[in-house]
Amino acid sequence: MTKIHFIAIGGAAMHNLALAVASKAGYQVTGSDDEIFEPALSHLRDAGLLPDETGWHPERITPDTDAIILGMHAREDNPELLRAKELGIKIYSFPEYLYEQTKDKIRIVVGGSHGKTTTTSMILYVLQRLGIEADYMVGAQIEGFERMVRLSDTAKYAVFEGDEYLTSPLDLRSKFLWYHPHIAILTGIAWDHINVFPTFPQYVDTFRQFVDSFEPDGTFIYYQGDENLRAIAEGARKDICCIPYDAYEGDVPMQVFGRHNMQNLQAAMLACHSIGIAPDDFYREISTFTGASNRLEKIFENGTSVAYKDFAHSPSKLKATVNAVRERYPDKKLIACMELHTFSSLMADFLPQYKNCMAEADIAYVYFNPKVIEHKRLTPITAEEVRQAFGSDNITVFTESAALQTQLTETVRCQREAHSQGIALLMMSSGTFDGLNVKDT
Repeated sequence: MTKIHFIAIGGAAMHNLALAVASKAGYQVTGSDDEIFEPALSHLRDAGLLPDETGWHPERITPDTDAIILGMHAREDNPELLRAKELGIKIYSFPEYLYEQTKDKIRIVVGGSHGKTTTTSMILYVLQRLGIEADYMVGAQIEGFERMVRLSDTAKYAVFEGDEYLTSPLDLRSKFLWYHPHIAILTGIAWDHINVFPTFPQYVDTFRQFVDSFEPDGTFIYYQGDENLRAIAEGARKDICCIPYDAYEGDVPMQVFGRHNMQNLQAAMLACHSIGIAPDDFYREISTFTGASNRLEKIFENGTSVAYKDFAHSPSKLKATVNAVRERYPDKKLIACMELHTFSSLMADFLPQYKNCMAEADIAYVYFNPKVIEHKRLTPITAEEVRQAFGSDNITVFTESAALQTQLTETVRCQREAHSQGIALLMMSSGTFDGLNVKDT
């Protein structure tokens, strides 16, 4: 029996990896964390993997522990980590362990500043529809898939969403540098994670390193409209086959919409084609794909109005999502609401990147919680600074969730009465708006 212990098991990716490992024969999984929230809490409890108490318990790291998987949430001085080092136990990061489990498979990796989850989901959806087995790691729940991570002894392929964020407290390289893909997609580069990459050239360089990490004779599929990706392709190793793409413009009707999704779709087709799937077969199967959870996910619709939620939080994601809904519903009153929640988005130096990102909305609300800024130990920002950074006249900024809820509810009510074509409501965040209930609007 192989005994694996997860330090910081409660993370979205970590708990899904724990579930995947525990489902394999011959593995015993344990874990710990100082806080575990839903849905990880229920998922771990249902699988019998929920720690009996929160906190760190170094006495549970014993000589018969075969390996530790270390989550990014843990600190370098974590007591369990220190105990594992003392005992000489093998310590893996999340991406390192994924690579170790799939090093003999054909690996397809999807990276880029935006569209990673949707593009990865599209590839997996088509593979499943065609009966092609694959291991995977994806950043959202996909309809028809039990969990966000799968590892097996039988799949020929492994499909990973490739994140450029840090690997672990012990390894400050980008996660996707571990994966060494045979086939990879980069969807675009738009500065993010300013706390890790303080300058844009540093951010671009990690994507260049990613392409350098490909297996010999790898395939590099990249969005041709991005000048930085074009430069990386031009400087790529001679053995790498570079394939540019743009948005799909065919006749097959699709369930997803927006130019950014048509770009994602075309990238996914090229990745599938690289492993022998005919384009016609891909387009036939992808025509029924409705999207990944929290990625332009429709949450309400009646005769005249519609509401979506989306994970968009960075400037490029925000702009693409707002523009997609505006294009889809040109006659509806578009009310767009977003939360500044990530480290980068709450930094004063980064705020100017949001200029005009919500300009296509008729009414735009931006929310941030000053207490989150204090918790992250960032320099305080003001509502007026945020409004000026976004730059368009349609912006109103809120710093209290209750005030936003009240205003949003009133705005939706008034616009429904005043606008015969109905409204389109778009809620965008990687957080929860501190408990705002969209259904109450």
